[in-house]
Amino acid sequence: MKNNSPEPISALQVAVHTTFWSAQRRRPAFLALLVTGLVLGLIWLPAAARSALWNAFSAQRELVGLLFLFALLTLSLIWSVGQRWDSRVFLLFNRRNYPHWLDGFMWLMTQLGNMLTALAVAFLFFLLHYRRLGIEIVLGTLTLWLLVETIKVLADRDRPFLTFEDVRVIGWREKGDSFPSGHTTQIFFLATLLILRFPLIWQASLVGYAVAVLVGFTRIYVGAHYPRDVLGGAVLGGIWGILVNLINPFWLAG
Repeated sequence: MKNNSPEPISALQVAVHTTFWSAQRRRPAFLALLVTGLVLGLIWLPAAARSALWNAFSAQRELVGLLFLFALLTLSLIWSVGQRWDSRVFLLFNRRNYPHWLDGFMWLMTQLGNMLTALAVAFLFFLLHYRRLGIEIVLGTLTLWLLVETIKVLADRDRPFLTFEDVRVIGWREKGDSFPSGHTTQIFFLATLLILRFPLIWQASLVGYAVAVLVGFTRIYVGAHYPRDVLGGAVLGGIWGILVNLINPFWLAG
């Protein structure tokens, strides 16, 4: 008698199906979602606002240069030579013997790139009667987090402690993908936005970016990211800081 019941799905078939979804469908789906969101956001803006935003964008040569640099960094992830150099630089700094007190300091410094820190800074500006700037920081932080998580899914890059043995991990082993570094992105966004909003002497701006660079280095030190993750985060954070400063007159009009 012929058995018409469906055959059980093997573990291999499940693995193949999962790989097919991850490699061939998940990334295009998230990319399409991101592009759709950007298009809808532009449609939502009034025509005059779109025209003014485009003119402002065209005048920002630094922004165009940063976008091009971020695109190059993202494309470089597929180069095996780049991965080898990334790994060598990461292991060079991460596996060194550092004094015990430095581990605690670096862990504290890396928290400056935390989203909660950015929200605390926004609350401080609310208390100091910079309500508009506080709203910009909150909205910029939340939208940047969504963008970073989307790029991480598209890049699908494992963290270094999942690839190498004996990686020094300070704190906990963070979940999620590796490119770009969210902490680095956040601190560079905050530094760029504040420097653009409060044009100070160049020494003060240098200190602000020096702190951001230190936070970026801590991500390698604590074993959470490769150097290109940090570079990508720094560039993307700078891009987002400039964009929020440009879009500010439109999303907070009135």
